[in-house]
Amino acid sequence: MLATLAGEPFQKPGWVYEEKYDGFRILAYKEGDRVSLVSRNGIDRSGSYPGVSAAVGKLSPRTLVLDGEVVAFDRHHVSRFQLLQNGSVEPQYAVFDCLYRDGRDLRTETLARRRSELEEIIGAKRGKIFLSARLADDGLKAYREAKHRGLEGVLAKDDSAPYVEGRSSRWLKFKVHQEDEFVIVGYTAPAGSREHFGALLVAAYNAGKLRYAGKVGTGFSREVLGQLYKNFRPLVRATPAIVDPPREKNVTYLEPNLVAQISYAELTDDLKLRQPVFLGLRDDKRAEEVEFPLVHHSLAKRSGAEDR
Repeated sequence: MLATLAGEPFQKPGWVYEEKYDGFRILAYKEGDRVSLVSRNGIDRSGSYPGVSAAVGKLSPRTLVLDGEVVAFDRHHVSRFQLLQNGSVEPQYAVFDCLYRDGRDLRTETLARRRSELEEIIGAKRGKIFLSARLADDGLKAYREAKHRGLEGVLAKDDSAPYVEGRSSRWLKFKVHQEDEFVIVGYTAPAGSREHFGALLVAAYNAGKLRYAGKVGTGFSREVLGQLYKNFRPLVRATPAIVDPPREKNVTYLEPNLVAQISYAELTDDLKLRQPVFLGLRDDKRAEEVEFPLVHHSLAKRSGAEDR
């Protein structure tokens, strides 16, 4: 079940508000002694997070399916995707839903009921696995709390909703900190002491067309520059994959296969990133799924109509 982006914070009776985490979405399957951690696109990550696998394995139900986010926290207890990427902090599993328990399919039950099952299974103790944090009962207060703490955002959920596959209007999200996925479509030549490349060229899909979203020149360590450049070499192509390439010199274009997590101040009216920072690569989302943020959807549609 995926949340739809809301344009602004809101308050609705019968809705609950949870902390939005900045990590990898993971379904955890427990069948007896066997545990599998599976990403959105079906990648088995059990070996990547052995501590989480072990924690799920210790839960009392014999058969269990959980939905949550594998995260890594900074010293202010704010989840950071970069910390998860570089492995400097021990991962934890923030669980926000229970789909199956000991022979019972819970997906048609209300969220309130499913949360109650989770509370029985996991309890209030915080460790490698814990219940996702609930914020204030009022959505506007929850937003202010998230903003004060520097969280990525808030997930608003209809407490009476069943669990349904796909994007839903009964799970909504409003962001405090702008962060989204973008497709890497090229890079510029390095300058000064920079090695391998200068900046990434990134893009996103709109109306079926891949459109340029700007350059990302910060957020890279020396090791990351080297690893990315190694990933780029087999993807080099002669022509741009985007329909609106920039007037930029010394650009190497790439097949649009790699997805990057980017934080940024805002998306401008002409759909360009302002103050973007590279956070890491994502392999849990296909490039074809990466679209411009919904808040600019109508503007982006107009842009798409201009060249049809």
